[in-house]
Amino acid sequence: QEQLVESGGGLVQAGGSLRLSCAASKGIVSINLMGWYRQAPGKQRELVATITSGGNTDYADTVKGRFTISRDSAENTVYLQMNSLKAEDTAVYYCTVEAGGSGTYYDYWGQGTQVTVSS
Repeated sequence: QEQLVESGGGLVQAGGSLRLSCAASKGIVSINLMGWYRQAPGKQRELVATITSGGNTDYADTVKGRFTISRDSAENTVYLQMNSLKAEDTAVYYCTVEAGGSGTYYDYWGQGTQVTVSS
């Protein structure tokens, strides 16, 4: 069964940094898009950042200039470098991958990793 495995979450003080990683199993091929979402308690899941197979990136306004998404295509891995963390960044972060083509697409989700920023 194909899966995404996330790591790197934890507890950090405001102003600190964390780096999240998400490794997609090798069976997930033809990846078009990799990204990160987050969900804070009592709130809807929201997009944080995405990166296409061509390396184009997109960020939520709330994280622009602080977060950087990158990928290692050879390793099927996506990263999220989070700097200048704020208390409002506290959430469960989910990795997502869209793969496929020719009209057939698949979405994969990780299990989530907790990020807690103390103020």
